Amino acid sequence: MSELGLQGLFGLFAICGYQFSPRIADLADTRLWRTNTHATYGPLDHMSRHTVRLNRIRAHWADMLRVAGSLTTGTVRAYDLIRMLSHDGRPTGLGDAFAHYGRIFKTLHLLQFMSDDVYRRMIGTQLNTQEARHRLARRIAFGNRGQLRQRYREGMEDQLGALGLALNAVVWWNTLYLDAAVEKIRADGFPATDAMCARLSPIAYEHINFLGRYAFTRAEVAAGLRAFHDSSEEH
Repeated sequence: MSELGLQGLFGLFAICGYQFSPRIADLADTRLWRTNTHATYGPLDHMSRHTVRLNRIRAHWADMLRVAGSLTTGTVRAYDLIRMLSHDGRPTGLGDAFAHYGRIFKTLHLLQFMSDDVYRRMIGTQLNTQEARHRLARRIAFGNRGQLRQRYREGMEDQLGALGLALNAVVWWNTLYLDAAVEKIRADGFPATDAMCARLSPIAYEHINFLGRYAFTRAEVAAGLRAFHDSSEEH
Protein backbone atom coordinates (compact mmCIF):
# COMPACT_ATOMS: atom_id res chain seq x y z
CA MET A 1 0.00 0.00 0.00
CA SER A 2 1.30 3.49 -0.86
CA GLU A 3 2.17 5.95 1.90
CA LEU A 4 -0.64 8.23 0.77
CA GLY A 5 -3.11 5.33 0.86
CA LEU A 6 -2.02 4.37 4.37
CA GLN A 7 -2.48 7.92 5.61
CA GLY A 8 -5.91 8.03 3.98
CA LEU A 9 -6.86 4.89 5.93
CA PHE A 10 -5.88 6.58 9.17
CA GLY A 11 -8.14 9.48 8.21
CA LEU A 12 -11.10 7.27 7.22
CA PHE A 13 -10.89 5.25 10.45
CA ALA A 14 -10.60 8.36 12.60
CA ILE A 15 -13.51 10.25 11.06
CA CYS A 16 -15.73 7.18 11.53
CA GLY A 17 -14.81 6.97 15.21
CA TYR A 18 -12.31 4.10 15.04
CA GLN A 19 -8.60 3.79 15.71
CA PHE A 20 -6.43 2.31 12.98
CA SER A 21 -3.50 0.55 14.70
CA PRO A 22 -1.27 -1.22 12.17
CA ARG A 23 2.27 -2.42 12.72
CA ILE A 24 4.61 -0.09 10.83
CA ALA A 25 7.34 -2.10 9.10
CA ASP A 26 9.75 0.77 8.29
CA LEU A 27 9.42 2.57 11.60
CA ALA A 28 12.90 4.10 11.44
CA ASP A 29 12.15 5.79 8.09
CA THR A 30 8.61 6.94 8.74
CA ARG A 31 7.63 10.59 9.16
CA LEU A 32 6.04 12.45 12.02
CA TRP A 33 3.81 15.39 11.16
CA ARG A 34 3.11 18.67 12.92
CA THR A 35 0.22 21.12 12.70
CA ASN A 36 2.05 24.14 14.12
CA THR A 37 5.18 25.26 12.29
CA HIS A 38 6.21 27.53 15.16
CA ALA A 39 5.87 24.99 17.98
CA THR A 40 8.87 23.37 19.63
CA TYR A 41 8.72 19.61 20.16
CA GLY A 42 12.05 19.18 21.92
CA PRO A 43 13.89 16.02 20.86
CA LEU A 44 11.16 15.29 18.30
CA ASP A 45 11.79 18.50 16.35
CA HIS A 46 14.13 16.85 13.85
CA MET A 47 11.64 13.99 13.29
CA SER A 48 8.59 16.18 12.68
CA ARG A 49 9.64 18.55 9.94
CA HIS A 50 6.59 17.93 7.75
CA THR A 51 3.39 19.91 8.22
CA VAL A 52 -0.26 18.86 8.01
CA ARG A 53 -2.15 21.25 5.72
CA LEU A 54 -5.15 22.07 7.89
CA ASN A 55 -6.57 24.38 5.20
CA ARG A 56 -7.03 21.41 2.86
CA ILE A 57 -8.95 19.54 5.57
CA ARG A 58 -11.17 22.56 6.22
CA ALA A 59 -11.92 23.01 2.52
CA HIS A 60 -13.27 19.43 2.21
CA TRP A 61 -14.59 18.89 5.75
CA ALA A 62 -18.27 18.79 4.74
CA ASP A 63 -17.56 16.18 2.04
CA MET A 64 -15.44 14.19 4.47
CA LEU A 65 -18.35 14.06 6.91
CA ARG A 66 -20.66 12.88 4.12
CA VAL A 67 -18.21 10.08 3.29
CA ALA A 68 -18.10 9.09 6.97
CA GLY A 69 -21.90 8.99 7.13
CA SER A 70 -22.09 6.88 3.97
CA LEU A 71 -19.49 4.43 5.31
CA THR A 72 -21.22 4.16 8.67
CA THR A 73 -24.61 3.44 7.11
CA GLY A 74 -23.15 1.16 4.43
CA THR A 75 -24.57 3.18 1.54
CA VAL A 76 -21.28 3.66 -0.31
CA ARG A 77 -19.56 0.97 -2.37
CA ALA A 78 -15.82 0.42 -2.34
CA TYR A 79 -15.68 1.33 -6.05
CA ASP A 80 -17.41 4.66 -5.41
CA LEU A 81 -15.14 5.40 -2.45
CA ILE A 82 -11.99 4.77 -4.49
CA ARG A 83 -13.34 6.98 -7.28
CA MET A 84 -13.96 9.81 -4.77
CA LEU A 85 -10.48 9.56 -3.30
CA SER A 86 -8.35 9.00 -6.40
CA HIS A 87 -8.43 9.48 -10.16
CA ASP A 88 -5.97 7.91 -12.60
CA GLY A 89 -3.79 6.83 -9.71
CA ARG A 90 -3.58 10.33 -8.21
CA PRO A 91 -5.47 11.60 -5.16
CA THR A 92 -8.40 13.91 -5.68
CA GLY A 93 -8.83 16.99 -3.51
CA LEU A 94 -10.98 14.93 -1.17
CA GLY A 95 -8.43 12.12 -1.09
CA ASP A 96 -5.65 14.59 -0.32
CA ALA A 97 -7.75 16.06 2.52
CA PHE A 98 -8.23 12.59 4.01
CA ALA A 99 -4.48 11.96 3.73
CA HIS A 100 -3.66 15.16 5.62
CA TYR A 101 -6.30 14.35 8.22
CA GLY A 102 -4.87 10.85 8.58
CA ARG A 103 -1.35 12.19 9.12
CA ILE A 104 -2.50 13.62 12.45
CA PHE A 105 -3.66 10.22 13.69
CA LYS A 106 -0.76 8.35 12.15
CA THR A 107 1.62 10.59 14.11
CA LEU A 108 -0.31 9.98 17.33
CA HIS A 109 -0.25 6.25 16.62
CA LEU A 110 3.51 6.24 16.03
CA LEU A 111 4.21 8.23 19.20
CA GLN A 112 2.11 5.85 21.28
CA PHE A 113 3.62 2.81 19.55
CA MET A 114 7.15 3.99 20.40
CA SER A 115 6.41 4.91 24.02
CA ASP A 116 3.73 2.46 25.21
CA ASP A 117 4.69 -1.19 25.63
CA VAL A 118 1.08 -2.20 26.45
CA TYR A 119 -0.09 -0.61 23.18
CA ARG A 120 2.53 -2.56 21.21
CA ARG A 121 1.45 -5.84 22.81
CA MET A 122 -2.20 -5.05 22.03
CA ILE A 123 -1.34 -4.51 18.35
CA GLY A 124 0.63 -7.76 18.30
CA THR A 125 -2.35 -9.64 19.75
CA GLN A 126 -4.70 -8.14 17.16
CA LEU A 127 -2.38 -9.03 14.29
CA ASN A 128 -1.91 -12.59 15.58
CA THR A 129 -5.71 -13.01 15.66
CA GLN A 130 -6.03 -11.63 12.15
CA GLU A 131 -3.26 -13.85 10.81
CA ALA A 132 -4.86 -16.87 12.49
CA ARG A 133 -8.14 -16.06 10.73
CA HIS A 134 -6.31 -15.89 7.38
CA ARG A 135 -4.68 -19.28 8.07
CA LEU A 136 -8.09 -20.78 8.79
CA ALA A 137 -9.51 -19.32 5.57
CA ARG A 138 -6.62 -20.74 3.55
CA ARG A 139 -7.09 -24.13 5.23
CA ILE A 140 -10.80 -24.17 4.36
CA ALA A 141 -9.99 -23.26 0.73
CA PHE A 142 -7.32 -25.99 0.62
CA GLY A 143 -8.28 -27.27 -2.82
CA ASN A 144 -7.68 -23.92 -4.48
CA ARG A 145 -4.96 -22.76 -2.08
CA GLY A 146 -7.11 -19.84 -1.04
CA GLN A 147 -7.10 -18.33 -4.54
CA LEU A 148 -10.07 -16.92 -6.44
CA ARG A 149 -10.51 -19.11 -9.51
CA GLN A 150 -13.75 -17.69 -10.87
CA ARG A 151 -13.42 -15.51 -13.95
CA TYR A 152 -16.31 -13.15 -13.40
CA ARG A 153 -17.05 -10.83 -10.50
CA GLU A 154 -20.29 -12.63 -9.59
CA GLY A 155 -18.41 -15.91 -9.37
CA MET A 156 -15.73 -14.39 -7.19
CA GLU A 157 -18.37 -12.93 -4.89
CA ASP A 158 -20.06 -16.35 -4.66
CA GLN A 159 -16.74 -18.00 -3.83
CA LEU A 160 -15.90 -15.40 -1.18
CA GLY A 161 -19.41 -15.68 0.27
CA ALA A 162 -19.13 -19.47 0.53
CA LEU A 163 -15.68 -19.18 2.12
CA GLY A 164 -17.02 -16.66 4.64
CA LEU A 165 -19.97 -18.90 5.45
CA ALA A 166 -17.74 -21.92 6.07
CA LEU A 167 -15.30 -19.86 8.15
CA ASN A 168 -18.10 -18.43 10.29
CA ALA A 169 -19.52 -21.93 10.77
CA VAL A 170 -16.17 -23.10 12.17
CA VAL A 171 -15.94 -20.11 14.51
CA TRP A 172 -19.54 -20.61 15.67
CA TRP A 173 -18.98 -24.36 16.29
CA ASN A 174 -15.79 -23.71 18.26
CA THR A 175 -17.46 -20.96 20.29
CA LEU A 176 -20.30 -23.25 21.34
CA TYR A 177 -17.93 -25.92 22.60
CA LEU A 178 -15.49 -23.49 24.21
CA ASP A 179 -18.34 -21.97 26.23
CA ALA A 180 -19.60 -25.41 27.19
CA ALA A 181 -16.09 -26.55 28.16
CA VAL A 182 -15.53 -23.50 30.36
CA GLU A 183 -18.87 -24.05 32.11
CA LYS A 184 -18.01 -27.72 32.69
CA ILE A 185 -14.58 -27.16 34.22
CA ARG A 186 -15.96 -24.37 36.40
CA ALA A 187 -18.70 -26.71 37.59
CA ASP A 188 -16.00 -29.30 38.33
CA GLY A 189 -14.25 -26.77 40.57
CA PHE A 190 -11.52 -25.45 38.29
CA PRO A 191 -11.12 -21.65 38.69
CA ALA A 192 -11.36 -20.58 35.04
CA THR A 193 -11.07 -16.82 35.45
CA ASP A 194 -12.18 -14.24 32.89
CA ALA A 195 -8.52 -13.34 32.29
CA MET A 196 -7.77 -16.96 31.40
CA CYS A 197 -10.82 -17.24 29.14
CA ALA A 198 -9.85 -14.05 27.33
CA ARG A 199 -6.90 -15.97 25.86
CA LEU A 200 -9.14 -18.62 24.29
CA SER A 201 -9.65 -18.38 20.54
CA PRO A 202 -12.44 -19.90 18.41
CA ILE A 203 -10.17 -19.94 15.35
CA ALA A 204 -8.43 -23.25 16.11
CA TYR A 205 -8.95 -25.92 13.47
CA GLU A 206 -6.66 -28.89 14.21
CA HIS A 207 -9.71 -30.95 15.27
CA ILE A 208 -11.69 -30.30 12.07
CA ASN A 209 -11.68 -32.45 8.94
CA PHE A 210 -11.86 -30.14 5.93
CA LEU A 211 -11.87 -32.83 3.23
CA GLY A 212 -15.07 -33.69 1.40
CA ARG A 213 -18.16 -31.61 0.71
CA TYR A 214 -19.82 -29.07 2.98
CA ALA A 215 -23.54 -29.68 3.43
CA PHE A 216 -25.55 -26.84 4.96
CA THR A 217 -28.74 -28.53 6.05
CA ARG A 218 -31.06 -27.91 8.96
CA ALA A 219 -30.10 -30.40 11.64
CA GLU A 220 -31.95 -31.49 14.74
CA VAL A 221 -30.07 -30.34 17.84
CA ALA A 222 -32.52 -31.52 20.47
CA ALA A 223 -29.89 -33.89 21.85
CA GLY A 224 -27.61 -30.95 22.68
CA LEU A 225 -23.86 -30.80 22.24
CA ARG A 226 -21.64 -33.83 21.93
CA ALA A 227 -20.13 -35.24 25.10
CA PHE A 228 -16.60 -34.14 25.98
CA HIS A 229 -13.78 -36.65 25.95
CA ASP A 230 -12.45 -37.61 29.36
CA SER A 231 -8.66 -37.31 29.18
CA SER A 232 -8.33 -39.71 32.10
CA GLU A 233 -9.95 -42.54 30.14
CA GLU A 234 -7.79 -45.01 28.23
CA HIS A 235 -8.57 -45.35 24.54
